[in-house]
Amino acid sequence: MKNEVVSSIIQKIQNPTVADYQVLANVLKSCAAISDRILGKALHSSVIKLGHHSCQFVTKALLNMYAKCKDLDECQKLFSQIKYSDTVTWNIVLSGFTGSRFHETEMTRLFNSMHRAHYPKPSSVTLAIVIPVLARSGALGAGKSVHCYAIKYGLDCKTLVGNAFLSMYAKSGNISDAAATFHGISDKDVVSWNAMIAGFIENKLTDRAFELFRLMLKAFILPNYATIANILPICPSLGGIAGYHLGRQIHCYVFRRTELLSEVTVINALLSCYLRVGNFEGAETLFRNMKSKDLVSWNSIIAGYAVNGEWLKTLDIFREFTKEEMSEPDSVTLVSILPACPQLNNMLIGKQIHGYVIRHCFLHQDTSVINALISFYAKCGNIKEACHTFSLTSNKDVISWNTMLDALAETQLHEEFINLLKGMFVEGMEADSITLLAAVRYFANISRVDKVKEAHGFSVRSGIMLSDTEPTLANALLDAYAKCCNLNYANRIFESLSGNKNVVTCNSMISGFVNYGLHEDAHGIFKRMTERDLTTWNLMVRAYAENDCPDQAVSLFTELQHHKMRPDAMTILSLLPVCAQMASSNLLKQCHAYVIRSFLDDVYLIGALIDVYSKCATLGYAYKLFQSSPAKDLVMFTAMVGGYAMHGMGEEALGIFYHMLELDFKPDHVIITTVLSACSHAGLVDEGLKIFDSMEKTHQIKPSMEHYACVVDLLARGGRIKDAFSFVTRMPFKANANIWGTLLGACKTHQEVDIGRTVAGHLLQVNATDIGNYIVMSNLYAADARWDEVLEIRKSMKTRDLKKPVGCSWIEVERKKNVFAAGDYSHPQRRLIYETLRILDEQNKELYEYEL
Repeated sequence: MKNEVVSSIIQKIQNPTVADYQVLANVLKSCAAISDRILGKALHSSVIKLGHHSCQFVTKALLNMYAKCKDLDECQKLFSQIKYSDTVTWNIVLSGFTGSRFHETEMTRLFNSMHRAHYPKPSSVTLAIVIPVLARSGALGAGKSVHCYAIKYGLDCKTLVGNAFLSMYAKSGNISDAAATFHGISDKDVVSWNAMIAGFIENKLTDRAFELFRLMLKAFILPNYATIANILPICPSLGGIAGYHLGRQIHCYVFRRTELLSEVTVINALLSCYLRVGNFEGAETLFRNMKSKDLVSWNSIIAGYAVNGEWLKTLDIFREFTKEEMSEPDSVTLVSILPACPQLNNMLIGKQIHGYVIRHCFLHQDTSVINALISFYAKCGNIKEACHTFSLTSNKDVISWNTMLDALAETQLHEEFINLLKGMFVEGMEADSITLLAAVRYFANISRVDKVKEAHGFSVRSGIMLSDTEPTLANALLDAYAKCCNLNYANRIFESLSGNKNVVTCNSMISGFVNYGLHEDAHGIFKRMTERDLTTWNLMVRAYAENDCPDQAVSLFTELQHHKMRPDAMTILSLLPVCAQMASSNLLKQCHAYVIRSFLDDVYLIGALIDVYSKCATLGYAYKLFQSSPAKDLVMFTAMVGGYAMHGMGEEALGIFYHMLELDFKPDHVIITTVLSACSHAGLVDEGLKIFDSMEKTHQIKPSMEHYACVVDLLARGGRIKDAFSFVTRMPFKANANIWGTLLGACKTHQEVDIGRTVAGHLLQVNATDIGNYIVMSNLYAADARWDEVLEIRKSMKTRDLKKPVGCSWIEVERKKNVFAAGDYSHPQRRLIYETLRILDEQNKELYEYEL
């Protein structure tokens, strides 16, 4: 068919009555439009044969055809044969070279040749062709030289030229020159305004972009689709409500302009804007009403739902997209949908996507897609498949290595992590701050301070630590040293950051001090902080709670609320131990009320509340809370069993434990210890031994020293001292001071002096500094009237300078804590207290005499 067309055209050209150079030029123009180089070359041959090549009109059409068809060798060859070239001819050739990045140097050479020639001179069109190429190649110096030329010959005021220079300066980050050029354009068109707005946006000057957009509307310049597509993506940067309202206003404007409403790019920009401000309903309505959706439309809504954690909706839209026949998923689609699969625990969809990637070579060579697949398998716990995908990737980038390192770190595969890290350096891949972050955090978790130091040294040598504008890596190193018990190094890093400290930095250092009980040092940093977040306050509340400073902890809790901070679950968890220390049921109820009001639905928090209610002797509240919780977990069962155990209610504790087993909860070491303790305190020896025997046989839990100690206590409290002693001697490991101390106390209670002496000998070998052991032994001898042994024990205590600590108790009355210590008479109401005690004592005596 094409040959017939060529023959028909050639016959017309050969016929002198029909020949029309305009027709020939139009045909060549059509060849250029459809990039038909073969037909164009055939016409060129006929032109030469017929001698029409001397016609400038035809020659320009041929040049244009070769330029548009990207046959630049033929274009340059034809251009070199032209004796007299005008500006249009030069522009045609230059435009051909601008379309290819591989020929930018040749285009620059041609332009320089034109510039040096006396004729023709570059026109405004010439400059508009050349300037974008210089901007793209980063040749700002050459661009400025061209700008000087334009100013010299008065071309800079031309709208076409001004727009090109404006775009060049904006893309190079030279926003002041861009603005000067914009103001210098005498006849600004919509392209001028768009270029300046885009320049502000590219350089993150969103406020100035919005201001210019307002000025554009005031100047009655009608925005086009490019204006709207530029301005909409930055609406969410204004913040939730403001961004939402501006997006809606622009939507209304678009709705009034039907030509904009039909532009897919505009609707896609609106769609993305709505999703980013969280208006999912508006986004979906807009999406459903689109007359023609392209791949960008589908990608926008899939990515929008994914970024906002709407995983089910993401998957539903993706399934709908796969049924469309117009387009297929690209790399953007797959990178957006893959993170949803592990979130929904949907391995099937992820594997199907992997199969699709393998069948499409262009996707299999896309590193971002492969990285997303590695991350998908890792987050689904399939490390083997993640490693396999990683090993088959030929074009790995640093993100590929980092993703794999994170996966191995998450699963604590030590040897594999080390080998992969070494392999990364062997492959010549340059580590970045993310690589070092993964390494530092991993080594901190396994307490390898030597490896943390290696990573620290590498970061300093490579300059990565210094190049971080935010001290993220420094914070991680600081935190790692603190976790590895090296507060000296942590403090050095903290001090070295000087003016580059942020809230995270200070929190990391406070956390280090808190973990080692240095609450005064932590408070020193806290006081110097100009900015604090909720984590800062939580750490300090925890610091005082853990260091027996309940009053300061409560004071800080009150203060943080005055600073308009809303306590979270971690805040309450930090404060609850204070309620237990103070035995303050009133403060505990306030915390519980806040949890209910704030909808802090956290199972760990509920478990902690149950535990503290039990410690504050309000077991009824603990049980009500336990019963009212619809989603019970192991922590809550443990807390409730522990509460009953604490109050000697062994039967009730066993009831909760067996109910948990009926619900198919697998017990752990903690709840077994708790239920054994409950049996011990309630004298349920046989039940306790039965549970101990079931640990390995039924629950596959190997007993620890703590469990053995519970059994010793169980037997000893039940008066089976000989069985307890025999059990200790048969244990698979050496008994500690706790076990011997428990047995010694039981010997004293049940007057087993001979066994007690043997036990005391073992105990004093293990721990010779605990005064309590000496006192128990002394009381044991005294009860058996062995006064010589009592005297010997007392002498040993004196020799070792052991003193019994002062007894102390406290009670909360009318929301005030009252503390009483042995030998302390400082209480302000001591007279009333002693008078009341005297009256009670006399009443007791009277009652005793009456009964006699």
